[in-house]
Amino acid sequence: MDALPIVSLRLPIDLVSGLHVLGFSRVADLLEVPRAPLTLRFGPELGRRLDQALGLLAEPIDPIRPDEIVRVRRAFAEPIGAPETISRYLGKLVIALCEGLTEHGLGAKRLDLLCHRVDNTLQAIRVGTALPVRDPKRLTRLLTDKVETIEPGFGIECLELAATLAEPLGERQAVTSLIDEATPDISDLVDVLANTVGEQRLFRQAPVASDVPERSVMRIAPMAPDTGASWPDCWPRPSRLLARPELIETMALLPDHPPAWFSWRGVRHRVRRGDGPERVFGEWWLGDREMHAVRDYFRVENDAGERFWLFRAGDGQAPETGSHRWYLHGLFG
Repeated sequence: MDALPIVSLRLPIDLVSGLHVLGFSRVADLLEVPRAPLTLRFGPELGRRLDQALGLLAEPIDPIRPDEIVRVRRAFAEPIGAPETISRYLGKLVIALCEGLTEHGLGAKRLDLLCHRVDNTLQAIRVGTALPVRDPKRLTRLLTDKVETIEPGFGIECLELAATLAEPLGERQAVTSLIDEATPDISDLVDVLANTVGEQRLFRQAPVASDVPERSVMRIAPMAPDTGASWPDCWPRPSRLLARPELIETMALLPDHPPAWFSWRGVRHRVRRGDGPERVFGEWWLGDREMHAVRDYFRVENDAGERFWLFRAGDGQAPETGSHRWYLHGLFG
């Protein structure tokens, strides 16, 4: 925080102007001087903001809660704490929440459960879904899987459940066909996995319209619609693409022959067979450096039958096309 301007402390404008007159411009300037003279001249607001910024003083907030959020709550005459009891009442809250979602024509994509403890603290759990859902059994299962993470302390006096993220969801009618098989719905499995290992760790790969291998794939959500692009089928691609091409030592007859051998990660491989080159040009619209850039890719196989994807940076002749160094970029299964 030392390099931040003093206006970042959310001080009144006249107070900031007074500090500027005295030569204070950064937060570090305020932390280097005694607190008492500043409080005597500017009042307690400056010290309070400094303590809040440093985490020495709590700053309770009153969150803005939109009226359209569907929420339900249940208060208890006697505090509860057993996981079985929490799960039982949680199931009832989910049913009431789904009724509210139905009235609004919505489906939940994120649920927040707030547990108000008797010591005036909160315990919270959050679950999400890949698609809008208002199935009570499905949502209850996702929430109860995380009940064990709640620390009830001396007891919970109120449970509050809110659909903090919801999208329109109409009524659906099951349609069967005597010809085509029904498409399996894996969204339930995706929800369980996402709430277990984390939403960011669950994804699928989709093609991108690019000839550069590391740019030809991107991560999308498991249930996201298809991008419309397709994988190239003119040349085979390795089953494993390295995160970054790795420099190798090799010997090859320029410009169009595969290497006779190469050394990767300290292991020397003699090339038994090779196929290529497949020429990939730079994407000139991304920058001047790629105007003349070229890569020549080769599929090679060593004596053990292992197949690798190598490329030479450059066309093997013109120096402006690349460094003419060799790299390993992928491995075939």
